[in-house]
Amino acid sequence: MNNIQLDSQNRLKHFLGIEGLKRDLLIEILDTAASLINVHEKAVKKVPLLRGKMVINLFFEPSTRTRTTFELAAKRLSADVLNFNIDTSSSSKGETLIDMLRNLEAMHCDMFVVRHNASGAAHFMAQHVASHISIINAGDGQHEHPTQAMLDMYTIRQYKSDFTPLRVAIVGDILHSRVARSNIHALTILGASEVRVVGPKTLIPKGIEELGVKVFHDLKRGLCDVDVIIMLRLQRERMQGALLPSAYEYFQYYGLTEKILNVAHPDAIVMHPGPINRGVEIDSTVADGVRSVILQQVSNGIAVRMAVMAMTLSTMESPSLKKEQ
Repeated sequence: MNNIQLDSQNRLKHFLGIEGLKRDLLIEILDTAASLINVHEKAVKKVPLLRGKMVINLFFEPSTRTRTTFELAAKRLSADVLNFNIDTSSSSKGETLIDMLRNLEAMHCDMFVVRHNASGAAHFMAQHVASHISIINAGDGQHEHPTQAMLDMYTIRQYKSDFTPLRVAIVGDILHSRVARSNIHALTILGASEVRVVGPKTLIPKGIEELGVKVFHDLKRGLCDVDVIIMLRLQRERMQGALLPSAYEYFQYYGLTEKILNVAHPDAIVMHPGPINRGVEIDSTVADGVRSVILQQVSNGIAVRMAVMAMTLSTMESPSLKKEQ
């Protein structure tokens, strides 16, 4: 997949997934985001990097946080943005994805931000889209959610600076989580000391150890001495069959409370990609507590998505991005 994501000079052409990318490229995304993080503090909250470009948000799944931050990111780069309403589009009348692409291409757009319930949808679009158009994967099925992973990495670097000594635990519905997969790839590429996945056996995919993670089914053991805790939402809409007895019982065994948090490193941070199910995967005292960086993740998401958009559509290198501000 990484070949189709890069142009002939190994710069981002599309951003479809973390798997297979090089560490230097991930660091470049993080550094570019750092150069854009304070744009919102300006009197005019914009930079002209994508002036004259057209970005179309194609969300085949509902999303508030991801779609909104992508829209804000594009507008802060001075791009024009169209939010395409899939429910009222011709796709709901039987139009194929390829025909939809061709019609949207005829509107002279430059980028599609795509969220789809089918794994591989963004990759499929990148293979068939016109050569001048970039595709950003905003989450595809149970495959990947690369910009969420990069905003998570940015947030971790804000608080921990160096990835190499870190123990990171990803807790919850690993089976259905594209966020978990992207984070595992990103943390591994960036050199984290240890990546753990924690959850009931029914929600841990078989063979996940092949990605280099350690599997825990006991929450206390899984969180012992970790530096970063990434909690995941139970994705009931993707579950088939009785994978869990009840949300109440899940919280008793895998819900993050202040008491359980005490087994982690004293400086451990708590993260969550959202939306949060309070009292299911995380207690409100933890979600709103001093070690929670959940709202910071949301803020960082704008700068990271600005960075990815700028890198895919701009011919300028990261130092030039700084000069534009």
